[in-house]
Amino acid sequence: MTPLTTPRLTLKSFTLDDGAFIVELLNDPGWLRNIGDRNVRTQDDAREYLRKGAFAHEAEHGFALGAVQLSSDGALIGMCGLIRRAGLDDVDLGYALLPAYRGQGYAREAAAAWLACGFERHDLRRIVAITSVDNEASGKVLEAIGMRFDKRMRVPGHDADSLLYAAQRDSP
Repeated sequence: MTPLTTPRLTLKSFTLDDGAFIVELLNDPGWLRNIGDRNVRTQDDAREYLRKGAFAHEAEHGFALGAVQLSSDGALIGMCGLIRRAGLDDVDLGYALLPAYRGQGYAREAAAAWLACGFERHDLRRIVAITSVDNEASGKVLEAIGMRFDKRMRVPGHDADSLLYAAQRDSP
């Protein structure tokens, strides 16, 4: 994937060297509460998670969840990208940040860049995002980038309802 850049961020593919970061992010209490336990506890688990997840998805679709990196110092702060998820008809925008980087506009900046990329580079007509019902902060991020609440639904494989947000590509 060609990296995306924003004023403060570089959005790029993960590498196998990002294993320690993946372990940290996927075991953050916010990730576990809002996204779910992926049983990634070691760097070997993380490398397997990347191989079967982001790397395979990017090879098949040309996009995937990738690293969110501060342009200023190269620090990895989260993940963001587009995925085709079972149970959703449209491509899904997803993101998560480490706690120290939340509330600073990074999620909005990364999500807006990926939304634009999905419409412009990948010629998608509609992009959706799902959040936990009680994740108000994520809903605010999605609304700030132009997505609108669509419906409450149960995504296959999830034990609880989610909120679905959607954005349509503007007509050419």
